[in-house]
Amino acid sequence: MHRFEKRAAHCAKTIIDQQDVHVISHIDADGLTSAAIICTALERAGKDYSVEFVKQLDNAIINRIADLNPSVTVFTDLGSGMLDTINSLGINAVISDHHIPSGDCANHLNPHIFNINGAYEISGSGTTFLLARAMGDNYDLADLAVVGAVGDLQHVKQGQLIGVNRQIVGLGKQKGIIHCQRDLMLFGKQTRPVYKMLQYSSDPYLPGLTGNEDACINFLKNSGMHSQGEKWARWIDLDQPNKQRIVSNLIRFCISAGIHTDKIQRLVGEVYTLLKEREGTEVRDASEYSTLLNATARYDQARTGLAVCQGDRETEYENAIHLLAQHRRNLVEGINLVSEMGVTKLDNLQYFDAGSGIRDTIVGIVAGMSMTSIGNRNLPMIAFADTQEGVKVSGRGNYDLVRRGLNLAAAMDESAKSVGGIGGGHDIAAGATIPGNARSEFIRMLDGIIGTQLQ
Repeated sequence: MHRFEKRAAHCAKTIIDQQDVHVISHIDADGLTSAAIICTALERAGKDYSVEFVKQLDNAIINRIADLNPSVTVFTDLGSGMLDTINSLGINAVISDHHIPSGDCANHLNPHIFNINGAYEISGSGTTFLLARAMGDNYDLADLAVVGAVGDLQHVKQGQLIGVNRQIVGLGKQKGIIHCQRDLMLFGKQTRPVYKMLQYSSDPYLPGLTGNEDACINFLKNSGMHSQGEKWARWIDLDQPNKQRIVSNLIRFCISAGIHTDKIQRLVGEVYTLLKEREGTEVRDASEYSTLLNATARYDQARTGLAVCQGDRETEYENAIHLLAQHRRNLVEGINLVSEMGVTKLDNLQYFDAGSGIRDTIVGIVAGMSMTSIGNRNLPMIAFADTQEGVKVSGRGNYDLVRRGLNLAAAMDESAKSVGGIGGGHDIAAGATIPGNARSEFIRMLDGIIGTQLQ
């Protein structure tokens, strides 16, 4: 950790010594929180900056940055896989990323260089938080780093954030901006009626409850919970005895349904409440906050998400809420489309080709949800979606597969390069962009590589 922080201090000095700063970040929740952290730190340091968001870093974008020639370019939540190109063009860059790197340079801040796993010990926003902390008194941005880590599902493997993430949570607790406790892990504790939490549960999938509103309502009634007229309580409205009774009954339900023990254990874990935010809103809970952010940049509204991260709770926040409603509808439509078309199973993976039916920026989320609700959890799920730049490929696994040897980042990278594309990411989740006519060759290659990994 000492060498990691020393590198952060070196990168911070590079930024502080320049006046014209250009920030490039990814479009997911981790990318948005990363951008918000560095942009806030730059404002506090009195630095002029510009910011842009990209789906994926490629040669065209890097060449454009080289032509713009800002004093320094800060890449957040991306860049580690394109170090050779960045260096070859002479771009004065600081790279704050957590994906598996290809090479290194003096201003490259990445946990993997220091034997820290970027898939679950620290996220892009966590790495950027260390950078911001080295730039000045920015401890209060710890809550955004936690939102980014939760958005990247880094808390799922152990049921809580660990590693450097844990230290960031500790700083947030010291500052009085983060509260963490063991609780039900289902999504929507701040904003959804409890029966809706059960109805929309996908991890774990609750057979007989997931997708069945009436069954969820009956389950709660049998657990001693009743509505007040037409209104059902949210999880945050319940007292502790009611919560404990529902959790106990839910565990018994899962056991009787034959759900595997490790999935039942994931029902309860550590949840993160952001104490600066108003109770009952989407930004009070780290998980709901990250979903709200995903609903902005993935629909070309990154600046709305950035504004929310930087404190807007009026116009842009309302815009984000509107986008969230549309995002949820699109996810439901995506799941329905995959259910209708079906999933093709190969020896070592399963896949679907959404064509233009699912937006490329959310097809990875749909792939993860489909793996649980439609596909086989013992095989990684691969999804194709058409884009103007070619075919977007998204892959999702789970920690059971990772423990068996799955590394989607390595598999995607090798398979994409073999057909003239680019790929990368994490062991549990990764992506690629490939030529439009390369689907068959790519999926054949990917199936073989994953088979080798899982053996």
